[in-house]
Amino acid sequence: MATQILPQTSPTGQSSTMNPAAAKRHEPTVREIIEAARSAPASVRGAIACTLTSAVLLWGSFTPLDWGWLGWIALSPMLLLVRLERPTRFMYPVLYASGLVWSLATLQWMRLGDPAMYIAWVALAVYVAMYFPVCVAISRGAVHRLGLPMLVAVPVVWTGLEYLRATLMTGFAWYFIGHTQYAWPEMIQVSDLVGAYGVSFVVVLVATCVAGLVPLAWLERMKLFPPVQVPADFAHLPADEIVVQNSSRAEFRRPWLNLGITLAVVAAAFVYGAVRRSQADFKPGPRVALIQGNFPVRLKHSEGEYATIFRYHDALTGMAVQYQPDLIVWPETMFRWPLQIVEPGVVETQLRAMAPPIDLTEQNRWVDGWTDQTVRKTLCEMSERANAAMMIGIDTWIAGPDQIKRFNSAIMVTPEGGVGDRYDKMHRVLYGEYTPLKKELPFLASLSPLGVSGGLSKGAAAKVFKYGGWNFSPIICFEDTVPHLVRDIAYEAETSDRKVDVFVNQTNEGWFVHQTADGKSAGSSELNQHLITASFRAVETRTPLVRAANTGISAVIDGDGVLTEPNVFINGDAETSEESISTMRDPATGKLRKSLNAAVIADVPLDNRSSFYVAHGDWFAQGCCVGALFFAFVCPFRRRQQA
Repeated sequence: MATQILPQTSPTGQSSTMNPAAAKRHEPTVREIIEAARSAPASVRGAIACTLTSAVLLWGSFTPLDWGWLGWIALSPMLLLVRLERPTRFMYPVLYASGLVWSLATLQWMRLGDPAMYIAWVALAVYVAMYFPVCVAISRGAVHRLGLPMLVAVPVVWTGLEYLRATLMTGFAWYFIGHTQYAWPEMIQVSDLVGAYGVSFVVVLVATCVAGLVPLAWLERMKLFPPVQVPADFAHLPADEIVVQNSSRAEFRRPWLNLGITLAVVAAAFVYGAVRRSQADFKPGPRVALIQGNFPVRLKHSEGEYATIFRYHDALTGMAVQYQPDLIVWPETMFRWPLQIVEPGVVETQLRAMAPPIDLTEQNRWVDGWTDQTVRKTLCEMSERANAAMMIGIDTWIAGPDQIKRFNSAIMVTPEGGVGDRYDKMHRVLYGEYTPLKKELPFLASLSPLGVSGGLSKGAAAKVFKYGGWNFSPIICFEDTVPHLVRDIAYEAETSDRKVDVFVNQTNEGWFVHQTADGKSAGSSELNQHLITASFRAVETRTPLVRAANTGISAVIDGDGVLTEPNVFINGDAETSEESISTMRDPATGKLRKSLNAAVIADVPLDNRSSFYVAHGDWFAQGCCVGALFFAFVCPFRRRQQA
């Protein structure tokens, strides 16, 4: 580390003329020099370099770049700051700023939905960025005050904070660092033990080991240590007595042991994944037809486009019927006319009292709509023509005695029984589907495209639709990104002897597309990341998951979290019939097709394996969270350990 020789000065500021004996009497000890150097922080430059490097690497490991191998080292530069005994100047503000750069860049797709979503985009980015300095601060406390090895403290803290982020304020379980490894099936199989959090733990373990193996000399060159200031009168001392070893607390003790432990954990995860994959005995299950329209959300909300949206989906359904599917799935709310239900005992006068401010003629028409059976008849006719069950994404309006509740629903329609059971979405998107405290704080409505009067009610419970001997469980929109929600659905179904055979996700990605120069819509990185995140639910529950996604990537995911090539992929936008049937990947780029009208027909591979995660839940992630919170509360009251 840099050593500066300072002239010896007297208390008056003049150069000292003390004789050697006097100098010897006042010569500070090496310990005093060390402590004096430790009290001065290092320059902020090193912290900026470390945190920005991690932000860039972390961005590159996720979509759209999608270089998952970067995930193993993305956090390493930032974790160098955990090794330091003393924080650099402005270290925590720099950590937050770098986290904000990453979160703004990564979540930029949020702004595409609506101008009001710019505020929500920034608000979420501001919140997510907070986890960067919090992770470093808690980890530093655990290492330097409690004496825990970095290899233990950092993975526990990071994993615990991921769990906190997934559950706090309805949760945001996107962009776990473990998600970067989705393309390595053997590595993500530990998810059936401890959830996707286990993959994150292993990845952060590696990043921590890499950070610990960085030589101290490199840290010095990065200006992560303060300069040593030694009085000129003591320049005659040997260099090893002058150099302040305030880097001693930054040493990675027993590096080869730490490296061995890390490699052993990675190898164990890989072996477990290989063994679990070999135990799979996939049997052909129901044949599904996943209907995918390509309608940006602005068209969905235009009543003039309802008929067009219906015709496209009905036509794609007709193209899929020739392959004799057992179940046809339409995306979230793509049947645009609502299913209206009047609760028993509600009379016409009550309906009129709840009518919007319209003239009498329109009000009469509005009241008559509650008894109109056209929607039900249409749904029944569609299922009968297809000779298949249909799971339709639709809005449900329920008129009660004093209010109308609106739900985002999935309805099961069968040729034999017509309109059957209904599932109402339970996990609503914050500011996208509901605004908290909007009555108490009306200004919050400005953060949402829903406005003051908009919003959805929360569904009461999960549902399992039984048809043809199979059990289908619908999950709508972002519900397939919430680990504990999907696990709870699977657990409740198993304990009631209705084990879920297939999870069916209906989603509308039309919020997250942009217009190209030729006027066509193009999907953002959200479409890919949503699919990646959903694939972990299949591994965690050992249950295949199928997705019908408006504008997005409709797909079948097996119990290993691997996308399966469908029996047939119908490109509804093909110019000729010869081009209409192809594969789900563009042969020119190898990328998954998105932002087109299509139908995916596939036999779902049923999984014979059980899941420890379903049986026992988030015990691992919760333990890490408890550990992180314990460190956060205890460390401020512990004295810093001495070197």
